[in-house]
Amino acid sequence: MILPIVAFGDPVLRQETNEIDQDYPKLNELIENMKQTMHNAPGVGLAAPQIGLPIRLFVVDTESIYEDEKGKEDQGIQKVFINPIITEEWGKIWDFEEGCLSIPGIREKVKRQRNIKIEYYDENFILKEEAFDGLNARVIQHEYDHIEGVLFTDHLGGMKKRRLQRKLRSISKGDIDIAYKMRFPKK
Repeated sequence: MILPIVAFGDPVLRQETNEIDQDYPKLNELIENMKQTMHNAPGVGLAAPQIGLPIRLFVVDTESIYEDEKGKEDQGIQKVFINPIITEEWGKIWDFEEGCLSIPGIREKVKRQRNIKIEYYDENFILKEEAFDGLNARVIQHEYDHIEGVLFTDHLGGMKKRRLQRKLRSISKGDIDIAYKMRFPKK
């Protein structure tokens, strides 16, 4: 089932999230719904707060990023991250343009480190520890920020933030034209 994506301005996007256990109600159904919602939007990542749930869960699918790059088709990932903890970030800091399904129509360059190590449970509640780099690491960092109550716009400098205020207000009011289901903050 495709779920509405929560728009900028909704308090759940700034809320502290809670860990879940393998007995979380209808977890497999929730994960499948999140994947469908992400692909429908279309996005490469979706965190639970973006569908209104303050829990430590996100899904990532970066295969589409790499499918057109010859020799790199197999570098994308499709993963579920439950109760993740980024344990290490290292490497060159690089700028890359990011967007967000909760903040449609806005894309800005964000600085992030190139490499991460993350501990998480997969959809079968098997504990994993993996390292990621490049765009995979960036998407994971972006989604991880969501479960920490951080948006990509928080990484921007003061002038850029001020320049975006009118657009952000329009998004929070629902004054936007978007091709996927969204839920806007109550007035």
